[in-house]
Amino acid sequence: MSRTHRIAVYPGTFDPITLGHLDVLRRASRLFDQVIVAVAASDSKNPWFNVEERLSMARQACKGIRNVKVLELEGLTVEFARKHKAAAIIRGLRKFSDFEFEFDLAHANRLMAPEIETVILMPSQDQFVTSSSFVKDIARHKLSQAAAFVPRCVLPHLRKRLAEKA
Repeated sequence: MSRTHRIAVYPGTFDPITLGHLDVLRRASRLFDQVIVAVAASDSKNPWFNVEERLSMARQACKGIRNVKVLELEGLTVEFARKHKAAAIIRGLRKFSDFEFEFDLAHANRLMAPEIETVILMPSQDQFVTSSSFVKDIARHKLSQAAAFVPRCVLPHLRKRLAEKA
């Protein structure tokens, strides 16, 4: 019996990519044959880094995960997932307050693309507080403390951005 190649899309702004994102990504990479990290522009979120910088950071951070590739997300996530023949969209759920948003998003995606499942993964306990916003707040005050929450390759980008904002 032939097994189909299972692809998942892990969308996000990744501004910047964090150890929490990587934790969820590693979990997803064990469940699927390929995971596409889909980096969204999300100008409405006022990102610190442009899409090219975020793609670069994500590619560096994901180098050690064999079945992951990083692409720019343009348009609707469900359309991107269809285009790449994904069976699932991965979402990370850190805390209960995230649930309502993720619940609504999963149902909207199901209405638009019933053939694509939403898979919600929780990060490990030590990553529950980690978010890109949290990292940027810490970095503004003490960059060295932010190092505990991001891959090493992200620190020079944070340092550079903070110097530009000073």
